[in-house]
Amino acid sequence: MADTRKRVLLAAPRGYCAGVDRAVVTVERALELYGPPVYVRKEIVHNKHVVTTLQKHGAIFVDETDEVPEGATVVFSAHGVAPVVHDEARALSLRTIDATCPLVTKVHREAVRFASSDYDILLIGHEGHEEVVGTAGEAPEHIQLVDGPDDVDNVTVRDPEKVVWLSQTTLSVDETMETVRRLRERFPSLQDPPSDDICYATQNRQLAVKQMAAECDLMIVVGSRNSSNSVRLVEVALEHGSRAGHLVDYADEIDEAWLEGVSTVGVTSGASVPEILVRGVLDHLAVRGFDDVSAVTAAQESLVFALPNEIRRDLKAAGMSDTMRHDGGFVEAGSLH
Repeated sequence: MADTRKRVLLAAPRGYCAGVDRAVVTVERALELYGPPVYVRKEIVHNKHVVTTLQKHGAIFVDETDEVPEGATVVFSAHGVAPVVHDEARALSLRTIDATCPLVTKVHREAVRFASSDYDILLIGHEGHEEVVGTAGEAPEHIQLVDGPDDVDNVTVRDPEKVVWLSQTTLSVDETMETVRRLRERFPSLQDPPSDDICYATQNRQLAVKQMAAECDLMIVVGSRNSSNSVRLVEVALEHGSRAGHLVDYADEIDEAWLEGVSTVGVTSGASVPEILVRGVLDHLAVRGFDDVSAVTAAQESLVFALPNEIRRDLKAAGMSDTMRHDGGFVEAGSLH
């Protein structure tokens, strides 16, 4: 007799990484400290729920720096900005708070260092992604984008002996290393960065999905469509054996047809997703009989980044706490442990 048990495999870790947590709390604390409006250049993180919730509390999201009124407060997103953006902000006398993820800042510093040594820098990433735009802006005359393995044949360098690769932090680990492998076939002297640029959170979330995918009839990834790391999680699930996979922002986007004939559902979330949205998906599934939930733990995470120096200074001056609150207060995120 066929096994008709309905169960959920819940990935761990999932959801907010330390850089996203820091960025979201930065906007929250800026609103508490300075009062609304607080302007944010680009989406603070790539998640629809986070952005709309912060908007309700007085955050105003803009695409470009010149949309911010002179003298106002602006937060730069977790994805990082090019030096020219800092110049634009100074010209407008803006109070700036840089919420760039420290792991992205590390890549920026690597780009500057290799450019100063006159290397050609091959930046593996997706064209138009905010992180790529910011990193490339550090040394535009030295950096060229490599958008995946199929783009390798288009690369030209001045000196094959002075080439280094860097990468967008939120890519698929497997795809990135395949791109590096093909680059090295063309440029045997290709130098690796001092450390792996794929961030720990991206690796861990993909690892959890790899471990559970083969057991899943369906993988539900909670995340927004403009979130590179969330989109990758669906791809990783399908590549490693999940029979189907879908990306949703909210539980009500789950199509009932997806659950037909399904016994095991995998659930995870991208690195910019608050836990409240995962809870919503689990509740939605439980009502439909998927109430047996088991965790699949790939790694333990304890990293916490301090708030940006600019806001820590002002919080201390105002007698307010500058400690991090995990998973963001305004987005009402809890934890499932």
